[in-house]
Amino acid sequence: MPTVAGHLRSDATHRTTPTGWTLRAVVSAHVVAIVGQPVFAGAYLTGDFDSLRWHAVGADVVTSIGYLQVIVAAVVWIRLRQVWPFPVTMAVVAAETAQYFAGLDGALWLHIPLGVMTVAALVVLFIAVWRRPLPRREARDA
Repeated sequence: MPTVAGHLRSDATHRTTPTGWTLRAVVSAHVVAIVGQPVFAGAYLTGDFDSLRWHAVGADVVTSIGYLQVIVAAVVWIRLRQVWPFPVTMAVVAAETAQYFAGLDGALWLHIPLGVMTVAALVVLFIAVWRRPLPRREARDA
């Protein structure tokens, strides 16, 4: 029969830690920044040529937040022993980086579809980090 103390300890181990909340905050900022990119691109395509400058600034912001997210995901891996956010973040940031340089080169055939896929992947990551708790996992004995 489970005891009250055992139940409370079990609930406490499933709570998200401050490191997990940091990952959530960075991923949330990343999503907000990346959602603006299609808006600026669309405004540019409708004839507002100043929006291209905003799209370029947004690309710098999105990329910078992505690299910050790599660092936070590495900390989550090390401190919480939660591996999955790191490879997913690396995949998203690799796609963002390729998309960034495709945009600089004017390769819209790659830039636009890769942008759509990157936004979708980041939204899925956002949902994943908010749906599940990010507690510290115990080290496995070898």
